[in-house]
Amino acid sequence: MSTAKPTVDPITMEVLRGRFDAVADEMEYAILRSAYSTIVTEALDATAAVFDERGRTVAQACAIPVHLGTLTELGRRFAQHYPAGTAKPGDLYIINDPYQGGTHLPDIAVAAPVFSGEELVGYVATMTHHQDVGGATPGSASTNVYDHHSEGLRIPMVRLAADGIIDEDLLAVMTANSRSPGNMRGDLLAQVAGCITGERRLSAVFAEHGVQKVRRVIDALMDYSERLTRQAIADIRDGEYTFTDYLDNDGSEHGTEPVEIKVSIRVRGEDIEFDFNGSAPQVRTGINNVATSTLAAVYYAIRTLTGDSAPNNDGCYRPVTLRLPEASIVNAKYPAPINARGVALARIADVVMGAMSKALPQRMPAAGCGHATVILAGAYDPDTGKRRVGALGGPLRSGMGARPGKDGIDVADHDLSNSYHVPIEVTEREFPVRYRMLELWPDSGGPGRFRGGLGYKVELDWLKGEASLALRRERHVFRPWGIHGGGEAPVCRTEMRSADGGNRSLPAKMVLRIESGETLRYWSTGGGGAFPAWQRDVEAVLDDVLDGRVTTEAAEAEYGVVIRDGRVDAGATSARRARLAG
Repeated sequence: MSTAKPTVDPITMEVLRGRFDAVADEMEYAILRSAYSTIVTEALDATAAVFDERGRTVAQACAIPVHLGTLTELGRRFAQHYPAGTAKPGDLYIINDPYQGGTHLPDIAVAAPVFSGEELVGYVATMTHHQDVGGATPGSASTNVYDHHSEGLRIPMVRLAADGIIDEDLLAVMTANSRSPGNMRGDLLAQVAGCITGERRLSAVFAEHGVQKVRRVIDALMDYSERLTRQAIADIRDGEYTFTDYLDNDGSEHGTEPVEIKVSIRVRGEDIEFDFNGSAPQVRTGINNVATSTLAAVYYAIRTLTGDSAPNNDGCYRPVTLRLPEASIVNAKYPAPINARGVALARIADVVMGAMSKALPQRMPAAGCGHATVILAGAYDPDTGKRRVGALGGPLRSGMGARPGKDGIDVADHDLSNSYHVPIEVTEREFPVRYRMLELWPDSGGPGRFRGGLGYKVELDWLKGEASLALRRERHVFRPWGIHGGGEAPVCRTEMRSADGGNRSLPAKMVLRIESGETLRYWSTGGGGAFPAWQRDVEAVLDDVLDGRVTTEAAEAEYGVVIRDGRVDAGATSARRARLAG
């Protein structure tokens, strides 16, 4: 960290901080308003960032935390690959290669250099999840893929445009490899629009305030973020905090062994280290993570320490060190498959936040649901001859973990994911499905003085033809954990009901066929609880029962509240709670 005195006043710093944030946010809005696919327009799976001429992150849109580490790394790589003298006005660059700074193949990044006059002053970049980039299964993100080259189109860092003219031949190659070429082209051009918007807005900032002054402000803002982050780290008691959690299995046909993910956080003064040694080796299915994905989970945890008070720039991460074992689930080695990396990434976030809950027990929540329900569908409509590819609608995440002083939130995106769900009405328009049910799942929040947020349950009918479904779910074996004596949430379930009414249980991760007349049913768990359940306010338990969030059976068994005919039996409740308190 620089020890020199600030050369800019705090008012100017704050004004330009707002300008940088506005540039990133406007870039993202440009994408969301002009994209084609529902995963962007409805689920909002896109982000944008601003970098200086060295590729350091200056600002990032308020979007998806899982992109934090990726765009931070890609900014540096854009600057290294296309530095001053190589970058030209009107350039656009593109990449999705996970082994060159990306996350997984569906996340495609597009960047543009920014000039003030003839001087290179920075870069802007956009990243969007594309619905299909080819590969073995529709949606390009199945767990059941065993080689990276089976996962889809891999793009190294190359020019997409020169002198303001897009390389249509490159676009043609890309769209030819997608099952939804129209959506891919539309979403890529939306990213281009975002980059053009960002290039114009950032160039205007430099023109208005002068190149040297803006650079001084950028340096000052990064030093400021570093100071705030170091202060927050210094408030943590020095020591080592270790946490371990597990994935149910690797999702392969015969995979039954749990996959261990472990982190040790070491705090020494103003510095913090995240050591993932002890985590499982990389697996044969597509749930592996490259280093930049794991980095995002760590950066998310760091950002929770300072919140909005610290500008979201490179300075936040200067006190952070990572240790990632080679060829592991958290740092895969080429050519390990990685497109379904979100499965393991959710657990990486769980262990990071679990260790943080030991370091800061009064600030961190219990485990959330620990997975996202991603069901990728590829269907053919015999009536129209059209193919349909996309994710089925409904919530991605479910219950949030209880906080040390509040209940968790029911069915809310949390932790690394900030995506919105695709409304089920949109799915019913795009696919031949009918949702029979999408409702809260009673008793799915971990019991506690502060209850975990509830999960949900779904029933959907497939109405016509057949389709391939790639299921990406978790927590069918290992439950979301509580804190301070709070209870665990239940495990998830997945079932298929045939046309003749027979039910069969399904694993969390698989590719299957669904046909007309069949019904898919799934339950997505809630978050863990905080503190012993018998300490929960009796009236709060009664409200939960009357609202349908907790059953009368669970109220008595877990919370020690006996409810008869809609009223609390005070005597029976006192006796039951005395037994639970031991």
